[in-house]
Amino acid sequence: MQLVPYIVRHTNLSEKSVENTVSLLNQDCTVPFISRYRKELTGNLDEVQIGSIVEFKNQFEALEKRKAAIIKAVKEQDALTPELEAKFLNCTDLTSLEDLYLPFKKSKKTKAETARKNGLVPLAKIIMAQKSDEIEYIASKYLNKKVINEDDALEGARHIISEWINERTDIRNQLRGQLERHALITTKVVKTKKDDEKAQKFRDYFDWNEPLSRCPSHRFLAIMRAEKESFIRVKIEIDDERALQNMERRLIKSNNACAEQIELAISDAYKRLLLPSLSNELLKTAKEKADTDAIQVFSKNLKQLLLGAPLGEKRILAIDPGFRTGCKIVCLDEHGDLKHNETIYPHPPQRDSSGAIKKISSLVDTYKIEAIAIGNGTASRETEQLVKRIPFKKDIDVFVVSEAGASIYSASKIAREEFPNYDVTVRGAVSIGRRLADPLAELVKIDAKSIGVGQYQHDVDQTQLKNSLDTVVESCVNSVGVNINTASVPLLSYVSGIGPKLAENIVVHRNEKGAFKNREEIKKVPRLGGKAFEQSAGFLRIKNGDNPLDDSAVHPERYGLVTKMAKDQGISIEEIIGNTSALKDINLKTYCTETIGMPTLEDIIKELEKPGLDLREKAKVFTFNQNIKEITDLRQGQLLPGIVNNVTNFGCFVDIGIKESGLIHISNLSDTFVKDVNEHVSLHQQVVVKVLDVDVTRKRIQLALHKQGS
Repeated sequence: MQLVPYIVRHTNLSEKSVENTVSLLNQDCTVPFISRYRKELTGNLDEVQIGSIVEFKNQFEALEKRKAAIIKAVKEQDALTPELEAKFLNCTDLTSLEDLYLPFKKSKKTKAETARKNGLVPLAKIIMAQKSDEIEYIASKYLNKKVINEDDALEGARHIISEWINERTDIRNQLRGQLERHALITTKVVKTKKDDEKAQKFRDYFDWNEPLSRCPSHRFLAIMRAEKESFIRVKIEIDDERALQNMERRLIKSNNACAEQIELAISDAYKRLLLPSLSNELLKTAKEKADTDAIQVFSKNLKQLLLGAPLGEKRILAIDPGFRTGCKIVCLDEHGDLKHNETIYPHPPQRDSSGAIKKISSLVDTYKIEAIAIGNGTASRETEQLVKRIPFKKDIDVFVVSEAGASIYSASKIAREEFPNYDVTVRGAVSIGRRLADPLAELVKIDAKSIGVGQYQHDVDQTQLKNSLDTVVESCVNSVGVNINTASVPLLSYVSGIGPKLAENIVVHRNEKGAFKNREEIKKVPRLGGKAFEQSAGFLRIKNGDNPLDDSAVHPERYGLVTKMAKDQGISIEEIIGNTSALKDINLKTYCTETIGMPTLEDIIKELEKPGLDLREKAKVFTFNQNIKEITDLRQGQLLPGIVNNVTNFGCFVDIGIKESGLIHISNLSDTFVKDVNEHVSLHQQVVVKVLDVDVTRKRIQLALHKQGS
């Protein structure tokens, strides 16, 4: 089996596209670079398609590695024949490979192994031949010091037969099929835990059953968490009688005493070996699918969050609100640098609202503040109302910003290195302000799992989760582009071809030598070689540099092409940028070569029309209903403004300005069937919701998405 055909079979992409993409990946090219700057080679594949190629390439390599290990192990047992080796090499998935390897696994001491050592293999073979009705007499010939009587001999022979049955690929596949189609997942509460307060959130699953094939990922993960915490017991059930009958039809070919022994062995193999093994395999597969679904949800949410609307380079006053400990205030300049910090105490118990108002007003004037960011945690609503009472000399927009993960950042190594002389409260407030200015640049400093936009993120495969989220962050960073003269080490580390060490080298070089004036100077960064430059240069921006193309997504390898385009139009590079009429006059076909096709040329023209354009929307002010301050203020039928703060497969959660978020179940998103929640709402979308139900005791709010005019 070869790599390219394997990927083609799983992706349905063209063989040439896959072959060229694999070649680029083997040259250490990154997915963002390949999808943006090598479109002619890939056949214009996007990041998702290239990501699929990466996934199946890794899958193929893992399969081949396992094959090599198995062949080596079987060879060491002197059991490898050319036919068997060919079977191993022709396996196209891990399941069939492991089934084939099962008879050769060196397992711990088993009942069958003991029986083999007691010389009972010939008896087992005689039984399987099903030609004798004198099986007890034949069994008497196999008695010895360890096999005392005929019953012992027959039992030992059945153990060997049970193992043979367990190792038969056709039997395993037949039972797999029955499990995949008809298995029920059933749960029972652990009686001693029934009244446990922590168990109550899982009480829906105290006595539950449903077809496993129809169990949605979020419910499956909830059930698995409840079992892990020992609140319930989980079991897989199928029609045992049907399974046994199917096995008997395959194995029993007579109606004699041997058949009776085989029937007993079948029952033993099914209950003791096959069902436990294949049930665990089925649960493992279901878990992998649930993990994939949950990670996809998390990845979609993270992408929307990272590409959230930035306010841009503004002078921001940020407030991390609180009651007893006060509200921490920081003033940031347009580059996000900290200029001032202090604490005010407008809320109980101090209640110094007049002093707080004076202080905020004074700071706004002193630092020429253009916007105010307020964290959405404790005392957020009260602080927002206080700020909106202040009669500023000019219009100041007030934004409520998510604090999710800010405390993680403020205590992190990154935060300590950025602000070694300030405590966690100051760092947290700075993070809130910077999130308003540029969510992407700030959120990359925080472990994505701590941002709180997923479902069951701590229950899924952590390696798979990290790889997926890193891919999302890398994609977002490179799609937006990075200002090399202002970017932090964490942000630079996600740029194509850079990584953490080169990111540190860039910042050190920038601090020692001053701002980069053009992309060519990037080559002077220690250890940043030609390959890293090729991969990263198009994603690194230089504002107001020597060459206007350095603030665009045009790759330096195409500067000569743009120069020729401008010359052919009789204008300079500076004059062609943003010159819509001149760009429309260019006949792109005249610039096509063996390596440069229409996809690249169209990208260049699009970039020249609006160089360095930020694809993100601009931040908008949002106001909650000022009369709703806590869950007891809610009433059925109320229409409220809200912001979507988490999207799941079963619906979305909406911040309506109080501590508890409300849930819009998938069934309440539309009057018609909803297949994908993301088709109706997105993270941070401003919506109007209708209150359907309020459970104050359980702190649950049921909402519906309100359609304008209804």
